Amino acid sequence: MYASLYLSPEFSAATTPPEISATLYRVAQEALTNIRKHSHHVATVSVVVSGGADSVEIAIRDDGQPGGHRSRLASLGGGYGLAGLSERLTALGGSLTAGPRPEGGWEVIGRVPTTGPDGRWESAAGIRRRPPKTMEST
Repeated sequence: MYASLYLSPEFSAATTPPEISATLYRVAQEALTNIRKHSHHVATVSVVVSGGADSVEIAIRDDGQPGGHRSRLASLGGGYGLAGLSERLTALGGSLTAGPRPEGGWEVIGRVPTTGPDGRWESAAGIRRRPPKTMEST
């Protein structure tokens, strides 16, 4: 299996609020676990993190086929991974989409805003913070 990670030059981990960074990590972790549990004949997996001044997106894609059988890992249980991620992203003002790709395989895409209209990031739970200053903004 070939796996790749791409971080776009526009994405800055240094200025991304920790709540968002942790959520991006959880999205990748859950999507990769689901690939291992539910897909078979996977040759390629890609993780792409992109972002700009006002949002960040993580996309995890594979070229596998849905499992026609329950793998040993899938039989150990599970159940609420994608639903939990959707709730987590919604709490940050973002969204989650997951489903089959037209060309085959599966994709999970999480999107979350990093700033609000006043230049601050605010979660749906009311947590507000000003983005940290960068070398370019000083």
